[in-house]
Amino acid sequence: MNNYKVKKYIFSNKIDAFFENAYDAGSFFIRFFKEAFRKPFHLNELINQCFEVGLRSLTLITLTGFIVGVVFTIQSRPPLEGFGAASWLPSLMGIAIIRSLGPLITALICAGKVGSGIGAELGSMRVTEQIEAMEVSSINPFKYLVVNRVMATTITIPLLALYCGFIALLGSYINVHFVEGSSMITFYQNAFSQIKFGDIAESVVKSIVYGFTIGMVGCYKGYNATQGTRGVGKAANKAVVTAMFLIFVEEIIIVQIYEWIISF
Repeated sequence: MNNYKVKKYIFSNKIDAFFENAYDAGSFFIRFFKEAFRKPFHLNELINQCFEVGLRSLTLITLTGFIVGVVFTIQSRPPLEGFGAASWLPSLMGIAIIRSLGPLITALICAGKVGSGIGAELGSMRVTEQIEAMEVSSINPFKYLVVNRVMATTITIPLLALYCGFIALLGSYINVHFVEGSSMITFYQNAFSQIKFGDIAESVVKSIVYGFTIGMVGCYKGYNATQGTRGVGKAANKAVVTAMFLIFVEEIIIVQIYEWIISF
């Protein structure tokens, strides 16, 4: 009987904690939109955060995108050749990379690199009371720290996704060129022959949503970090895990909405 009461008490506490976290996350989300359109606008800090998110991730995005393009092309060729459809390889790569792989790979890389960095940075500022010091100095820390970082990821990650798609197609072309000897113009014409405006729009919308999610989750976990230096590590880890989970959920939802729209 005592064990039953203990388990019931623990379960009740977990439910209470879940709803408290959901309320805090919702309040954080709403506060962002309230602060985003209020003055002052810290343009220099926004540019600096875009630099941190964009240029510092460029090398990793380039390497990963190129490898994905080469590997996916190598793995896709044998099945297509088996059906006598090897000529469709550029079109397959264009559709796969532009619509799905480019935005998703970029988002997952940035969730690990950028999301953890934001969570650790804001978490360390919270536990060392730097955020409280900004409040005493009449600076709105939420506006300066959170809004600028979320805006930076929302702006920069779509650009990185487009760049990743271009590099992945370049890697695919190099493999096709060495195997088949086709020209770059022919490859890109075939790659984009089946791409429609809606496919590009879907890719951009995905990237914007992913960027906003990464920035928001990283800032939320870091801004509300506790338990000293141990909490900083937890904030960074939770930022990555939560952001990646939400990215996959958003991928499913956006694809279903897109398929529903084009079905009309």
